[in-house]
Amino acid sequence: MKQYSKSIKVKPQNTIILGMGKTGIASVSFLVKQGQRVIHIMDNRPNPPGLKVLKQEFPNISYTINHFDQGKLLQADEIIISPGLSRQEPVIVAAIKQGIPVISEIELFSRYVNAPVVAITGSNGKSTVTTLLGAMAKQAGWKTQVGGNLGTPAIELICTPAPDIYILELSSFQLESTYSLQTKAAVVLNISEDHQDRYDNLAGYITAKQRIFNGAENVLLNNDDAYVLKMLPANQPYLSFGINTGNYRITKHQGQDYLSRVSEPNILPLVPVKSMRLQGQIACKNALAALALGEIIGLPQIAMLETLATFSGLAHRCAWVANYQGIDFFNDSKATNVGATIAAITNLGKKGHIIIILGGEAKGADFAPLAEVAKEYCRASILIGKDASIIAKTLAGLMPLYNVETMHQAVEKATKIAKSGEAVLLSPACASFDMFDNYEHRGQVFEKSVQQLIEQNG
Repeated sequence: MKQYSKSIKVKPQNTIILGMGKTGIASVSFLVKQGQRVIHIMDNRPNPPGLKVLKQEFPNISYTINHFDQGKLLQADEIIISPGLSRQEPVIVAAIKQGIPVISEIELFSRYVNAPVVAITGSNGKSTVTTLLGAMAKQAGWKTQVGGNLGTPAIELICTPAPDIYILELSSFQLESTYSLQTKAAVVLNISEDHQDRYDNLAGYITAKQRIFNGAENVLLNNDDAYVLKMLPANQPYLSFGINTGNYRITKHQGQDYLSRVSEPNILPLVPVKSMRLQGQIACKNALAALALGEIIGLPQIAMLETLATFSGLAHRCAWVANYQGIDFFNDSKATNVGATIAAITNLGKKGHIIIILGGEAKGADFAPLAEVAKEYCRASILIGKDASIIAKTLAGLMPLYNVETMHQAVEKATKIAKSGEAVLLSPACASFDMFDNYEHRGQVFEKSVQQLIEQNG
């Protein structure tokens, strides 16, 4: 891989940070170490998660909680905004009108990055592809930093000596306020309706995602996604992946399905699909994307294939939990949007044999696309959470619907309904914050409920 260096000349300035979550506190810590002036940090929550750390580690930095102080904010030379905050917040709009730059923590990262970057986004699968590619790079012996929207904030990954590669998962919220990130490779894995409580329409969400291609040396496209194909910048080098088309695709070899590298008319079978721990069409597409990104950055093929043989996926992403009385239980709590749930349902491939648990905070989503898939694959739905009634209106008449109050009740009801050979799938198509701390907490409660059920009934 070619050497990468970047001259860093950042003028000290009065910075204000909005948000006391992981990225906010990470940004404070980094800037203080760089000798930059952080004059204030704000959060509109009454007890933000990073407040204790701020008081302990940065007692000299003033802060505001429970509201945003517009007067104080307008004293900034630059504002670093948490991805959880919309640029449409009135105080942020006022700052932008006054000409104060509003940037993301990823933009801050881009000023100091000292090695090539792979940037990965998409409505679904981005955490899996990010983690898988990171595992491939580590298997190859590369010094690798993995994070971003997944796990460690990007700014905490900056290190000296420089790594061989930074691999970042990026959300649309992070990309909104990122302007100068240069990447070795960038991909939008797919687009489905999400975060419509944040954007005026799907086009706004797509525009945010498309920003990942700004400054990309190489682009990877999903040949199966019409929205993604329209994003290709003019005269941009690219590779593609897809189930049946693209440079990386599934082909038949000696009667088996293989993940393959295709350069017409040549086809190179790489690994049989059935040999991977990850199974299903979605898992195959994630693997194909990781292989393509690995080729772009120059990873040895043998290291990538060795990783695929052992990689078992991420928690809360259509993960098998248990088999009880012939019923398989799957935890897909990470499915916080309709597209993710559709992918999980079709990935299981059990037509008419799924009892699905849906519901939570809908985020303004349109559940109509779910109806056709659910009708084909799901025999019944258990509905929980704040917006269960919205989902019920969409699925009414298509299958039996059962409303319950808790996750434990949902598991109990699903188990009573399910028959041997069927699957109980938690794939909510909603955010979790109405009932749980986050999607991980929701998935943990589901798994605990399943285990309790098994223990109680032997």
